[in-house]
Amino acid sequence: MRAFEYASATTKEQAVGLLGASWEDSAVLAGGTDLLSLMKDDVAQPKRLVNIKEIKDLHGIRSRSDKMLTIGASTTLQELVDDAQVSGYRALVQAAESIGSQQIRAMATVGGNLCQRPRCWYYRAGYGLLARDSSGEPLVLTGDNRYHAILGNDGPAYFVSPSSLAAALIAYGAKLVVFGPKGGREVAAEQFYVIPKAEGDREHDLKPNEIVTHIMLPAAAGMRSATYKVHQRDGLDWPLATASVALKMDGDKVSAARIVLGHVAPIPWRSPEAEAALVGKPISEATAMAAGEAAVSRAKALSGNGYKIQLARVAVKRAILDAAQGGGK
Repeated sequence: MRAFEYASATTKEQAVGLLGASWEDSAVLAGGTDLLSLMKDDVAQPKRLVNIKEIKDLHGIRSRSDKMLTIGASTTLQELVDDAQVSGYRALVQAAESIGSQQIRAMATVGGNLCQRPRCWYYRAGYGLLARDSSGEPLVLTGDNRYHAILGNDGPAYFVSPSSLAAALIAYGAKLVVFGPKGGREVAAEQFYVIPKAEGDREHDLKPNEIVTHIMLPAAAGMRSATYKVHQRDGLDWPLATASVALKMDGDKVSAARIVLGHVAPIPWRSPEAEAALVGKPISEATAMAAGEAAVSRAKALSGNGYKIQLARVAVKRAILDAAQGGGK
């Protein structure tokens, strides 16, 4: 690991002041479960680490008078799972409780999970976010792409968004509060993730001197929701495909739906096709299957990841059925 400065902030203003104008200047340290690995592998080389764990305002979960739920970005994943105020957001709890091990959930933070960098092995091996060889050709297309994107993969990015919480938050219509030198701004969780177009771009709507401070969740009363994940193995494994769904019902029919796939595209992938396949219909095995088919209607397999299309299709179907059967709180 390269030498670096260390600074500990006690306010968000102080933290932002300690961050630099470029990504190489500094990095935010919260749980550190991803950043420290990147630094040890010499993929990230910040000159300064800015610890935000001492900023009290970034911790905790609070219900607001308008029934929105505010989650501090430094809240750990285990605190999120254990808090009774979050129990009504079933898809979010399901997404969080399957992340890593209990030890990892005790360290990793909500904001860190949302802002973590891709797990693409070309990126982690130092070939850059868009993984090009010396001639500028994509390594992913001719190399091992078993775990890469099946949606949004027309290039130049082929990695999959690694956050396990993002799809669920987007399904609920959450917003992120971002703080920088000019103050705070709100970003819809759906708009926070972007597909980079050139090397040096980032996959988040975040500047080097900004931090995510809070996540705001609309009230989930009367909503049925669920997250379904497909892993190669149960223990300490990254998902191959996930689906988070949030449904509003009018009697036995779906009046509104938000369906978001994870780990299948460079961004959490909302599927309007799957949503349209459900709205106005009762939930059954057949309608859930039709929504799953619709969700992957635009999927495009690379040479080694065609199996992920079936996994994503099944994840959507099973998330819908789970939401219908037990997702109301």
